[in-house]
Amino acid sequence: MEILKPAIAGTLESSDAQVTVEPGTDGIELELSSSVMNQYGRQIRATVLETLERLGVTAAHVIVVDKGALDCTLKARVECAVFRSCDQSEENIPWGGAVR
Repeated sequence: MEILKPAIAGTLESSDAQVTVEPGTDGIELELSSSVMNQYGRQIRATVLETLERLGVTAAHVIVVDKGALDCTLKARVECAVFRSCDQSEENIPWGGAVR
């Protein structure tokens, strides 16, 4: 999928994450901040990158502000932000189907 415009999904509440995606030109540029960075930073990064790969995103600037979200929440936020950026969030999307 190609990121066409900036889009945001999620909140800054506890146990959630806010994911912002913007068009990029050269690969995936990931900015990550987390209240649990020391404990789970590598896992959060891996989950976000894996989700983008499964969605077919090859060029994007992604900003993740994590407040202790579980992996399933991170996947859902990334998926939603990507679909919103492509104007596909109002289509008949089988949410969760693109991310296994």
